Amino acid sequence: MRFPTKQESQLRNEVAILQNLHHPGIVNLECMFETPERVFVVMEKLHGDMLEMILSSEKSKLPERLTKFLVTQILVALRHLHFKNIVHCDLKPENVLLASAEPFPQVKLCDFGFARIIGEKSFRRSVVGTPAYLAPEVLRSKGYNRSLDMWSVGVIVYVSLSGTFPFNEDEDINDQIQNAAFMYPSNPWKDISGEATDLINNLLQVKMRKRYSVDKSLSHPWLQDYQTWLDLREFETRRGERYITHESDDARWEEHADERNLHYPKHFIMAPNLDDMEEDPYKGAARPSSPADSQRIYPKWHPIPYIEHYF
Repeated sequence: MRFPTKQESQLRNEVAILQNLHHPGIVNLECMFETPERVFVVMEKLHGDMLEMILSSEKSKLPERLTKFLVTQILVALRHLHFKNIVHCDLKPENVLLASAEPFPQVKLCDFGFARIIGEKSFRRSVVGTPAYLAPEVLRSKGYNRSLDMWSVGVIVYVSLSGTFPFNEDEDINDQIQNAAFMYPSNPWKDISGEATDLINNLLQVKMRKRYSVDKSLSHPWLQDYQTWLDLREFETRRGERYITHESDDARWEEHADERNLHYPKHFIMAPNLDDMEEDPYKGAARPSSPADSQRIYPKWHPIPYIEHYF
């Protein structure tokens, strides 16, 4: 009898999880077969990864516009995982694959060897992940939950924009987080928006209950940006599949563009389907609490409904 090695155990864990995942933002498992000596797993062929993109970019960092485009896709894929009570546990740029060499490519999460099934209010204690991207609760061998992935997203955003890691591993994370001059030195952060650092700060929260969730991150002003929405819609239009943005926000962004005399691509305008129209446009969604809310620069974001065939 052959006892599984740690590596083989992780591989089988990855296969078991991927067999139940079907989403455009998650790498597709083609097949698996094994011989007495080997286990073979065949994944879809992709182009490269986010780390390679960062390292090959000017000054080894990404512009905000591209980072927003990539991070939104990561969050949409994470939302699908967390809905199914799956926590990736090893999110990092190397595990964010690129589907093409396009300037604004599709991304897919991969490497689910450390992934765990964790309920919304459950905790795990097993050792997982890569230290530089791990939340404090894991490094201190405390219980962790899906918010672990959100800390990793914060590190990914930080690394993408600055080309550096936010923390020194041999120093206390609490002390480093409270030292803004250490966390955000003027070079390069003076050229990066305050909205970006605000999202990072809300993701790199030592207390799990204060850490932003996927939906809170997607609704953050840094990602609720007209140019980002245009980039994502152009991508979805080229792909012929809509899974990142949602039609419930179209009218809002069209009005946003009209009020500011911004270009709104005509091919984004779709004739309404009378059979699908509701009497109350805010039915099932948050209604603006005051006139000021409806006049804010960024239209109010609504959580995107799940699409049945991705389950």
